[in-house]
Amino acid sequence: MKILLIGGTGTIGSKVAKRLNGDYELIIAGSSSGDVQVDITSPESIQKLFEETGPIDAVIITAGSAPVKPLANSTNKDFLEGVQSKMMGQINVALTAMNYLNEGGSVTLTSGILSDDPIPQGTILSTINGAINGFVTGAYGEFLQKGYRINAVSPALVEDSADALGDFFPGHTPAKMEHVVDGYEKSLKTLITGQIINIE
Repeated sequence: MKILLIGGTGTIGSKVAKRLNGDYELIIAGSSSGDVQVDITSPESIQKLFEETGPIDAVIITAGSAPVKPLANSTNKDFLEGVQSKMMGQINVALTAMNYLNEGGSVTLTSGILSDDPIPQGTILSTINGAINGFVTGAYGEFLQKGYRINAVSPALVEDSADALGDFFPGHTPAKMEHVVDGYEKSLKTLITGQIINIE
């Protein structure tokens, strides 16, 4: 199985890569590292990435970001930053992947717990995560018509980010990294589709 892992050198992606490495033909893409480079905010860069990789069996994306700041100080530009990166970055990867997936292929996106369990200063991320989940729910039928699957993994604050981000998540229990990686493996290896895989 040939897998493209976008964001494979990040906090979550590196753990997914470690789990999958050796068992599959794994191509790791990053903004400035990995086997190949991609700017997910650029549809042209995404297209170039898939032209470079050629046909693939699965795409996993753990890349994309959005600002965390008080809503009163949030601007149109702040929301668009999240839309361009984490939301449309992932959606454009999924749309482009439809032209390169082998039969039975899959796409796994990453949203997050803030879509359902908000925090102070997290409105932008809540909005973006909700949109990603909505895309998966809305798109999976048309993916299925083409013989493909699509899911999203929605993790809580992960334990490897707890020291840096824990103050933003009062009362939240960090998710164990192995459980987070299990979510991506579930999306990759089972036959589920149109699912939001919550990891708490």
